[in-house]
Amino acid sequence: MPRKQIRNLMAMLDEAYAGPAWHGPSLRGSLRGVKARGAAWRPARGRHNIWELAVHAAYWKYVAIRRILGKTKLKFGEPGSNFFVRPSKGSGASEQSAQWRRDLALLAQMHMKLRNAAGSLEDSALDNRTRRLIASVAMHDVYHAGQIQLLKRLLAR
Repeated sequence: MPRKQIRNLMAMLDEAYAGPAWHGPSLRGSLRGVKARGAAWRPARGRHNIWELAVHAAYWKYVAIRRILGKTKLKFGEPGSNFFVRPSKGSGASEQSAQWRRDLALLAQMHMKLRNAAGSLEDSALDNRTRRLIASVAMHDVYHAGQIQLLKRLLAR
């Protein structure tokens, strides 16, 4: 039953993003309590920080929305693709905190838009490619949740 499959895929998306998840923290759970300063910390030069991983996850949710809906004219709202340097150079602590909150809100917004896009699919539109795409976004969230957990442990050392 395709509608049952869509519900299952949406449940997978929600578990990976918001939990509760059997494997540990969801993506949103891994970000809970992280302040802008911690999100901006880099383990080494040229490595991504927590903040960049969060925006990266939002970006790939956006890409999935575009693919599901077939709307190539949708805009992410940031120039570039894949990884976005965070925080902005020259921004002060209060500006960084505000930007961090905006980026977390962007991630939540992209998750809800992805849920809406997946939930709007007609039964006939749920082909193997679309199923794999939705499941892959969930796996992507889990992967980056694990990375964020590791970065938080390194930061706490």
